[in-house]
Amino acid sequence: MTAGQQRDQPAAAVPGPPLPVLDGPWSAHAAQADGPDLDLVHGWMQSPHIDAFWHQAWPRERWAEEISGHLAGDTILPLLVEHDGSPFAYIEVYRVVRDRIAGKYPHRDHDLGLHIAIGEAARTGQGLGRSLLRALADGLLAADPACDRVVAEPDVTNTPSLKAFAAAGFHTAGEIAFPEKTAALLIRPRHEKDLPR
Repeated sequence: MTAGQQRDQPAAAVPGPPLPVLDGPWSAHAAQADGPDLDLVHGWMQSPHIDAFWHQAWPRERWAEEISGHLAGDTILPLLVEHDGSPFAYIEVYRVVRDRIAGKYPHRDHDLGLHIAIGEAARTGQGLGRSLLRALADGLLAADPACDRVVAEPDVTNTPSLKAFAAAGFHTAGEIAFPEKTAALLIRPRHEKDLPR
C-alpha cells in the first residue's frame, strides 16, 4: 500500500494506537483503570508540575472512567512507562485521524500522537524525558510500519517540554490553537521527506 493509499483509507480502517516497542531501561504497559495503576495516575495528576499543563487534577473516580473509556476505544492507548522497573510517566498514545488535532495540519491517517506526564517533579530536568521521548518515537514507528510520523502538541509556554522534544528529534512545524492553549506542533518523521510541506 502506498502512502497515498494510506491517506485515502476510511478512518475506521485504521487500527488503534499500538504499544510502542521499547528496550531497556524503558518498558510500558497499558494502564489499568483500577488498583495500583489508577492510584499512580490519579496521584501524579494532582502534582502541580503536571496540573499546570494537563489541567486534569480530577477525582479518582473520574480518572477510572477516563482510562476505562480509552481502553474501550480505538483513539487513545493509556500507558504507564517504567524506567529500570520504577514507575516514571503516564503516556497517552493517540491516533491523530480520530483526534481533534486532525483538522489542524495535513495529517496522514496512520500518524500517531503523544501526550506525556513525568510522574515525579524530582525526576524532571535530568535528561530522562528526552531519552523517553526518543525511545517512544522510535518504538511507535517500529510498532506500526504504516506510520511515518509521530506528533505532539505541547503548550508553547512549556519550555522544558519543548526542549526535550527538540532534543529527541522532533521538528517544530508551526503553532496550532485549541480553546485552552496555543500549542507547538512538533513532528518526529520516519524520514525527512515525511515532514509536512
